[in-house]
Amino acid sequence: MFFILLHIAISEQKTYSHRYSFPNIYSWYTKKVAQNNDDSWALLGWERPEGVNPVISPAETSWYCPMNKEEIQWEQSDTFNPAAVVKDGKIVVMYRAEDNSAQGIGKRTSRVGYATSYDGVAFERSTSPIVYPAEDGQKDNEWPGGCEDPRVAVTDDGTYVILYTQWNRKVPRLAAAISRDLKEWVKYGPVFQNAYDGKFVNMATKSASILTRVNDEGKLVISKVNGQYFMYWGEEHVYCAYSDNLYDWKPVVNDDGSLKKLFSPRKGFFDSQLTECGPPAILTSKGIVLIYNGKNKKGDGDADYPDNAYCAGQALFDLNNPEKLITRLDKPFLAPKDDFEKSGQYPDGTVFTEGLVYYKNTWYLYYGCADSRVAVVTSKAELK
Repeated sequence: MFFILLHIAISEQKTYSHRYSFPNIYSWYTKKVAQNNDDSWALLGWERPEGVNPVISPAETSWYCPMNKEEIQWEQSDTFNPAAVVKDGKIVVMYRAEDNSAQGIGKRTSRVGYATSYDGVAFERSTSPIVYPAEDGQKDNEWPGGCEDPRVAVTDDGTYVILYTQWNRKVPRLAAAISRDLKEWVKYGPVFQNAYDGKFVNMATKSASILTRVNDEGKLVISKVNGQYFMYWGEEHVYCAYSDNLYDWKPVVNDDGSLKKLFSPRKGFFDSQLTECGPPAILTSKGIVLIYNGKNKKGDGDADYPDNAYCAGQALFDLNNPEKLITRLDKPFLAPKDDFEKSGQYPDGTVFTEGLVYYKNTWYLYYGCADSRVAVVTSKAELK
């Protein structure tokens, strides 16, 4: 009931600026959250299901590519970095798939694949990608590198948005596409192309986590802040942005016009080189929980983890001000362990979280393994 009242109160307020003032009836929550110095706010209790991972691996699936004008094996080399959502009683995983057009990270063409599951671990895969470079208005942004690293979320009325990286091998750009069925997508292009007269459209941008909440049916749906959509985004640092329509976003900036950093890498920690946004953020009674991916900088990171390894962390933002960081975990809750998480394109070790769903009273977190496979961990934790 609290989530419903909070969402209504937030949604009905008039937007004046990005320095928000929320209803006084929730001020006690701010004080409570600000005094929280433990990890009771975090979504923990994750376990690797025995004998099921990786759940998605490369396959020699053929498909006619509109750019190459021939049949190609579009997911032959690598399948990784998955988004996830629940639709029609099934988990849908949308994963990045790479063909074998070239060797090396970032040099193949990426497309977004589609797979469904009734139990979260056994998947039926589509034989064709659903988001890919084509002879369309986004060709110059997506060819030849492709469509990478999707995150997906859904509104209350069943509108799906995918935020992904367009890669033309020149500039990576965060982009949006909208769908009603998860199969047919309308591309809207770079999400920052209209903000501040296009100031950030040619800047490297990627990795977006839209704010969501758990609705009465136990499903993650997109939430709003003062009547606007909100997302965290960024690879090295974590930034934020607001939108009225899910595809046109306005980043929050400082008085000097520079992007406002919400948090950054920490020397001596697992996230000492990068703090890259993961799956959709979640609204809880203790604040907003953001799962993110940290990279352990060689010689400057946490000695408990391999140099250059990607591990997963969590950060807590203020319930009343989503731009205010309260705390974050000092240790990752998920780190490379299994062989398939430490072999492949990225042998230093990678667990790269991008897909999160709540399904049949269980949390399913899908992640990329060494830029080569998709795996899952589960948790029975209650949302606090």
